[in-house]
Amino acid sequence: MARHCVNAPNASNEEIHLRVDIPPPCTRCDGPTLLLVRFPHSWTNGNGQRIEGLRESTLCSVCDRGKRETEALSQLLTVYDKLDATDFESFAGLAAAWVESLRQEYVDLDLLANEHGQWQRGNLWPFEERVGCCLRPRLSVP
Repeated sequence: MARHCVNAPNASNEEIHLRVDIPPPCTRCDGPTLLLVRFPHSWTNGNGQRIEGLRESTLCSVCDRGKRETEALSQLLTVYDKLDATDFESFAGLAAAWVESLRQEYVDLDLLANEHGQWQRGNLWPFEERVGCCLRPRLSVP
């Protein structure tokens, strides 16, 4: 597939960088990925101060399987040899939906603390056997 890097402004005029040429390996399974995205991200630190930064995430056909926002995007990137002008419109919409789903994820601190305790006791299951992880979809947008 002919791949390249795209800078795509979204509706709020912030730049979202998409890399489809040679994205890095998946940070979850270390396997190949289809796409890397870098987008503006902010959070509130422990002192209540808003911190602005960038977030990166990869689209992995294995780890992201079954997620509504990633299925069609994964299929588009794996099925077509190269994207033409008509495919690019679909790609842009699917990529925007995926990025928005990433924005809604947050770390479930209670689950993270629980898993850390299990890890310290040597009771944490191997990743392949686990049902979830500490990232949860946010139920409402702040």
